[in-house]
Amino acid sequence: TSKLELVEGDHHAEQTAAVTAAQQLISDGVVGVLGSSGSGVAIAAGDTFKTAAVPAIGCSCTNPQVTSDNEFYFRVCFLDPFQGTVMANYAGVTSNCKSAAVICQNGDDYSTGLASYFKNAFKGNIVYEGTYNTNESDFNAILTAAKAANPDVIFCPSSIATAGLVIKQARELGITCPIMAGDTWENETIIKNAGAENCEGVTFSTFFDENDANASEFVTGFKAYLNSDKQNLKLNGGTDGVAAVSALGFDAYNVAVDAIERAQSTDTTAIRDALVKSDSTGITGPLSFDENGDAKKDMAYIKTVKDGKFQFIGTQKTDGEFTPVN
Repeated sequence: TSKLELVEGDHHAEQTAAVTAAQQLISDGVVGVLGSSGSGVAIAAGDTFKTAAVPAIGCSCTNPQVTSDNEFYFRVCFLDPFQGTVMANYAGVTSNCKSAAVICQNGDDYSTGLASYFKNAFKGNIVYEGTYNTNESDFNAILTAAKAANPDVIFCPSSIATAGLVIKQARELGITCPIMAGDTWENETIIKNAGAENCEGVTFSTFFDENDANASEFVTGFKAYLNSDKQNLKLNGGTDGVAAVSALGFDAYNVAVDAIERAQSTDTTAIRDALVKSDSTGITGPLSFDENGDAKKDMAYIKTVKDGKFQFIGTQKTDGEFTPVN
């Protein structure tokens, strides 16, 4: 029986650091990479893995550029064109919003990409578009302008840190319309930072729900892990809730292990060739890849914040079909 060793690399959520971390992993002799979480850092490190011919499996990096023109990059999550369309249909069709304000971060591949796909797919009118720069913390000017446009919904794909600030400042300005976003907002610290009352009704798309019957064994085990150490709980936002990124990480790991076993080799190109032929179902859905290395997924989970907790309310497809929770 072969023994697998996990080697960690930290990109510090910065593109330059992502390249350095990728180069270090290659120097360490890894035969596969799990990650990254964010699109910007995944794109930045992509060429390093491609040049070294080491396969990488993205967990929650949703921008199309991650796998584009890179035969060594795969991912287990859905993509932003899909996610943007899903949220545009949830807002415009399912929730009957006729107008939207869209706010995103300059220079951030995830934020600008998802905002663009939402705008292109939204059935109503885009009445305001606003942008902010990295590390901004005062969004009052943007939000005041958005409020003046009187949108039925605000769509603001952003980082976790930005989310708490935007939600809190929007409500303090008297903005009462729904605020929606993408998968990054499934993090308990957002509710903690913005306040449960301010987050009430905030809605986002994501990849997974911990109450899914197919994931019960993983959820039980992961909750036990989280509760075994206070530091684990702290890093998970202070709760033992199982976020989609954790489930995606689990699926990415299992896909990698399966490919290594089928390749019967630690040769990185052989492992890549085995990944191409992956055909299984994980706890987040199908785990087979298309010609770009992207998981073949056609459904997103929609969650909202109710009484200070994330609540799974249904699934949404790109064609506008919404299936509520029974």
